[in-house]
Amino acid sequence: MTRIVMKFGGTSVADPEKIEKAADKVVREVEKGNQIAVVVSAMSGITNKLVDYCSDITPIYDAREYDTVVASGEQVTAGLMAIALQKRGISARSWLGWQIPIICDDIHGKARIEEIKSEEIEKRFSDNEVAVIAGFQGVSLRNRITTLGRGGSDTSAVALAAAIKADRCDIYTDVNGVYTTDPRIVPQAKKLKIISYEEMLEMASSGAKVLQTRSVEMAMKNNVNVQVLSSFENEIGSDLPGTILTKEGDIVEKYVVNGITCSKDEAKITILNVPDRPGIASDIFSALSDDVINVDMIIQNISKDGTKTDMTFTIPRSDLHRAKESLLKLKGIKEENIISSDKIVKISVVGIGMKSHTGVAKAMFKTLAEKSINIQAISTSEIKISVIIDEDYTELAIRALHSEYGLDETSS
Repeated sequence: MTRIVMKFGGTSVADPEKIEKAADKVVREVEKGNQIAVVVSAMSGITNKLVDYCSDITPIYDAREYDTVVASGEQVTAGLMAIALQKRGISARSWLGWQIPIICDDIHGKARIEEIKSEEIEKRFSDNEVAVIAGFQGVSLRNRITTLGRGGSDTSAVALAAAIKADRCDIYTDVNGVYTTDPRIVPQAKKLKIISYEEMLEMASSGAKVLQTRSVEMAMKNNVNVQVLSSFENEIGSDLPGTILTKEGDIVEKYVVNGITCSKDEAKITILNVPDRPGIASDIFSALSDDVINVDMIIQNISKDGTKTDMTFTIPRSDLHRAKESLLKLKGIKEENIISSDKIVKISVVGIGMKSHTGVAKAMFKTLAEKSINIQAISTSEIKISVIIDEDYTELAIRALHSEYGLDETSS
């Protein structure tokens, strides 16, 4: 008997009609003799409305009450899904995060799961019942509702799959798998049949919107096989029509490059004429860290006489204003020393084959140069190369690189 977690995103349960179609897929899996747990998101657009309700009352609100409000969207969907399954003769019951319980830390709005007590779900399996679980939410050690951050239902599903030792976690969404790049930019983009956790993690953190980064981290940590597939096509997860995320050792054929991603949520800050002394970098990045501002790429250029340095780094675009305020509190940094831009984009080339092949960076830089695209910053990892360029060249860069690495789908 195969144990499967089926997760349906907001577009897959956007209205009662779509919820019923999702329920039909659950029924087909149950009829195959599989044990099924379902994780649901709020209906598409509902969470945004709930967030707006909080902001309409006051722009500064208690994060604990914010979680109470926004977690209600998944509660509605879970109840409706259970009703739809019962209508089809399936024994089903809805469960909220605090009822399982899914234990989280106290960081409201972006809590992390610490433990899932799965005994009740196991009992329901033994009674041949489908558990329908509200994603995105849990309960803190102080017995308050918490939420996991936007896209957190992916994390809920993977964490549950790990807790109940599921054979697979199927993520149903509005795309039918993971592509080599955004098909809206490159129509010749190919769907990948299989991808390593490491590659998917790099792609997710570099702008691919298919899965929440934390869900990929959790899948990799707990060795959960994840499948990304479409809720709008006829196949169900057991047909294996989507893209499978798995460990690198299970992938026989490793391509040099598997994907090109872009992240438009980027801003760049350059601090000019910073005194080149021990501890200055620590002061700057500690100030940003204290204000919970994540720093990505970092470049430092020392002056000819060795007394001054220019420091450039990238941050999320939404944090640009707060980052400037943080820096201006530091001794020796004035407003005229800070240059910033939010008209940039990060382009990344990802592939586990980079570990054993040379020339990937050379091909990237040569291709961009041929298109007269200037590189403003570079960062690398074992399986990724990222560059910052002007946002006006985003689509040109993606198309050129996609072709350069032989990723275009060719007609047969």
